Amino acid sequence: MSERGRAVTKYIRVPPRKARLAAGLIRGLLVEEAMAQLTFCNTKGAKHLKKTLNSAVANAEMEFDARRDLLKVVEVRVDEGPRLKRAKSKARGGRAPILKRMSHFTVVVGEDKQE
Repeated sequence: MSERGRAVTKYIRVPPRKARLAAGLIRGLLVEEAMAQLTFCNTKGAKHLKKTLNSAVANAEMEFDARRDLLKVVEVRVDEGPRLKRAKSKARGGRAPILKRMSHFTVVVGEDKQE
């Protein structure tokens, strides 16, 4: 698998821990199977991962003339982005920190040469 299409989506307002659940579903699958998995996974992270996967497939088709039916998900990474720091008011003038986490998605697809 020398030719690889790659796509990166940054600053998605989904906690990385939740997005990694959807990423685990598609790791190592063929692109068509991965699309089916993400279509029926009812999470916000899956919706954004599907868009990133579509972009990676389009990049592979444009740059390397790869066939969509031979493409396989080589790498899926969900990295932590910056955090929005907010506060919630508590009793007697106190506050509790709230961290709203963001994610960066990286999807790499490549052709499966065994066939």
